[in-house]
Amino acid sequence: MHADIDRVAVLGAGNMGHGITEVVAMAGYEVTMRDVEPAFVEEGYGEIEWSLEKLAEKDRLDESPAAVLSRIETTTDLEMAVDDADLVVEAAPEELDLKREIFADLDELAPAGAILASNTSSLPITDVAAATDRSERVVGTHFFNPPVKMDLVEVIYGDETADETAETAAEFVESIDRTPIDVREDVRGFVVNTVLGPFGDEAAWMVSEGETEVREADATMVHERGYPMGPFELSDMTGIDIGYRVRTEAGEPIPPIVEEKVEREELGRKTGVGYYDYGDGAASETLQADGDAGDAGNGDGVDYTADDVSEAFDWLRIEARIIDEAAGLVGQGVATPEDIDTGLRLGAGFPEGPCRRADKLGLDTVLEKLETLQEATGAERYEPSNHLRELVEAGRTGEDAGAGFYEYGADAGRDYTTIDVELRDGLLTVTLDRTERLNALNRDMMDEIVHVLETADLETVRAVTFEGAGDRAFSAGADVTGFAGVDPHEVEVTPVFRTVAEFPRPTLAKIDGYCLGGGHELALACDLRIATTDSEFGFPEIDLGLIPGGGGTQRVVRMLTEARAKELVFRGNRIDADTAEDWGLINRAVPEAEFGTTVEEFVDDLVSGPPVALRKAKQVMDEGRDADIDAGLRMESQAFGLLLSTEDTSEGAEAFTADREPEFEGR
Repeated sequence: MHADIDRVAVLGAGNMGHGITEVVAMAGYEVTMRDVEPAFVEEGYGEIEWSLEKLAEKDRLDESPAAVLSRIETTTDLEMAVDDADLVVEAAPEELDLKREIFADLDELAPAGAILASNTSSLPITDVAAATDRSERVVGTHFFNPPVKMDLVEVIYGDETADETAETAAEFVESIDRTPIDVREDVRGFVVNTVLGPFGDEAAWMVSEGETEVREADATMVHERGYPMGPFELSDMTGIDIGYRVRTEAGEPIPPIVEEKVEREELGRKTGVGYYDYGDGAASETLQADGDAGDAGNGDGVDYTADDVSEAFDWLRIEARIIDEAAGLVGQGVATPEDIDTGLRLGAGFPEGPCRRADKLGLDTVLEKLETLQEATGAERYEPSNHLRELVEAGRTGEDAGAGFYEYGADAGRDYTTIDVELRDGLLTVTLDRTERLNALNRDMMDEIVHVLETADLETVRAVTFEGAGDRAFSAGADVTGFAGVDPHEVEVTPVFRTVAEFPRPTLAKIDGYCLGGGHELALACDLRIATTDSEFGFPEIDLGLIPGGGGTQRVVRMLTEARAKELVFRGNRIDADTAEDWGLINRAVPEAEFGTTVEEFVDDLVSGPPVALRKAKQVMDEGRDADIDAGLRMESQAFGLLLSTEDTSEGAEAFTADREPEFEGR
């Protein structure tokens, strides 16, 4: 919890209000949820009760639903709600006059030191703050829907927002286990919606101009470019009228196909028909990350498939505009490339951030595309941002040039985007961090893991642990969308698993949650595996017509009986942690409460053990396993003889004689 925030008030009990209330209470804060009518409050509280029960059923709560609910109060009295609040989060409907009225009341009723935050997704924070005499204490905190599932929060500066206010708001966001990104300027659409805009807008222009069909556009962006859903499917889900209203308010031209849909009141899922026909308007979730990343475009009425991918579809036309929007925000000082990439990955499910993707494509390629389109059409939307031009003119065209949005030179260090790395007291901790995809492995993550291990200082690293960020998965598989558009002969996923398996220090997988597909293969490449009893293991690849491609078929058949190994691979079913321990797939299956202690005991032995002996033990066991017994015994004997001459062996003997703990130095 944040040191300066004890009590929170949330104004609004609708979808966003009750969701924010739930997340804040789950983090341990006392929170009051307020709305204008008792019926609204009761309905919102009921939704929280239902959600908490569902989370408890899935073992995703650290305490009982009753314990969380005990921290939530409800009221219709604004003064009572905010009387002792350190932070007020307004989650009222998106109407500027209404929000200004609420903030004017807050200026009188809330404590002088309270931070006043608006959850607006589009309205200027500066205009909202102007209703108060404390604009420096007003900030935007844009949660994404639904707050209980979405990790991202945009922290938005108004023109007069104090740095201390925004920094406290960001720290609070982190304290409720969410990821903040800074939006330093109060621009329309903030970061995510600004950069996401061309995804649907440009696709709509392309269909309107007869250059493509709806299904071709969606299929190509999903199956070739790796996005979780196509632009038209996304528009149907959010509501075609929403995009129409945003463009109208911004004074932007409206693609004819959007005009037609709005005129016909064919607004998407909520009306039963939009770009696709949904029958009764039944909604379905199309973003899958349970097991190896799933197929998009499979919702009711959404029937595009990989067969609809068109080689003629000009996806660069869409991505160039997305990248240019990102460049414009960087150039204006609105956000950093890192925050933009984080925002689009967590808030929109992009397979990688637009700035990182731009550096791979080449910023000169992007600029040339925009200039060609502008020359051909004269359309203002293709005018390249000044910052994009400046980067290209400075020779910062991307990875191949050594610099683009990011630095790639030999002396620049490595800016990891999919993993977190920490080295402390000899333990190298690698945390897989793609929580929006249940830590599914993609090319960037695998490349970054390889880089970490290949550049590790073996003089200081005694052991390595791998774990997953969030509370749901070690890794739910290999993100198939992360390999979109890659020819089969170009997919080389095995180097990461080989690098992990052959790393000359002990490795341990800390497994809490899903450990499936490619994630399972990563765990098997480690020397040791400890899991919570709630974890699940399996190879679901067979259900996609695939087989484990990272050495899984070979490692599992060497670890288990042939029958059990083939059962895992052939059937694609999951097994629980107790079964995995019984079969010999993992070292320990322990309750959540014992997980940290058990891991610590293993790690202590690995870090404090004799480095040379551990390295040799790993080498001869791994190599001997694949050799005949005589060859294995010879390797073991040679290693044993070598170890007898080491200083570590002398230290071990002296410590044993002196009845003290040895201090091994790897010599």
